Amino acid sequence: MSVWCRRLRYVWLNGRIVECENAKVHVLTHALHYGSAVFEGIRGYWNGSNLNIFRLRDHMVRLVNSAKLVGFNLGYTVEQLVDATIEVIKANNFKEDVYIRPIAFIGEGGISLDITGMPVEVSIAAFPFGKYLKAEGVKVKITSWRRIPSFSVPVMAKASGIYLNSIVALREARREGYDEAILLDWRGYVAEGSGENVFIVRGGVIATPPITASILEGVTRDSVMRIARDEGYTVEERDITREELLVADEIFLTGTAAEITPVLEVDGKPVGDGKPGPITMRLKEIYQNIVTGVDVRYKNWLTPVY
Repeated sequence: MSVWCRRLRYVWLNGRIVECENAKVHVLTHALHYGSAVFEGIRGYWNGSNLNIFRLRDHMVRLVNSAKLVGFNLGYTVEQLVDATIEVIKANNFKEDVYIRPIAFIGEGGISLDITGMPVEVSIAAFPFGKYLKAEGVKVKITSWRRIPSFSVPVMAKASGIYLNSIVALREARREGYDEAILLDWRGYVAEGSGENVFIVRGGVIATPPITASILEGVTRDSVMRIARDEGYTVEERDITREELLVADEIFLTGTAAEITPVLEVDGKPVGDGKPGPITMRLKEIYQNIVTGVDVRYKNWLTPVY
């Protein structure tokens, strides 16, 4: 039995629910060879009475847009993908926190780089999932690898092939004893982590790199900016220098998997006093209350499954 099929029974594949063991692709699948795929990462939170999916529709909108940027059509509407996600979670009867992985990829159609007319396959899987990074905070390294620029590939797309960039960066950081990598863009400004957006706090002002820094427009990033502004904080989207990471009062990472994770050290140097900062922890607390349905101000971000 597949290691995955010990964690989930059913997967949604190409319009229907199939048993996990039957959700297979061929070794000559185009996406396996060339990274011709787009995907999403979505979380669902069990609060004791229901499982709420965080910003499900927004994630599916990005999935559809990612496919357009890469050059293919999923063949499903956003609404159909939303319904399919709920369907597969119900089929597995999950009553715990889950991670949801929709992926659309070019299937068996040859080895040409021209994907015109090649079949598109779409899958949605969900499985139990806990913390991705250390909740108490992480140590990061500014990696020697640079973030792929948007004039080389459409980095606004959450495309599978782009993540080789993240893999080599994270490998470098982990080999040197760090938890996570920070990549600079081609100009030398801060871009993002291997799988997260980056925020800094200086003098009470929150700043995060703009989309011109070749970042992925994170759904969690957008959520945090909106929450922070609603709480009265000033939030800037601007270029951030490498030096600013070393003198910031606070740094935190955001992402579906990472949620809001404090950064404790950069290149071996403590951030602030080396402990999670007050603004970071305040936003982290609000975020957790939102995703679990305690804070009802943002209930429109939640899609209940049951």
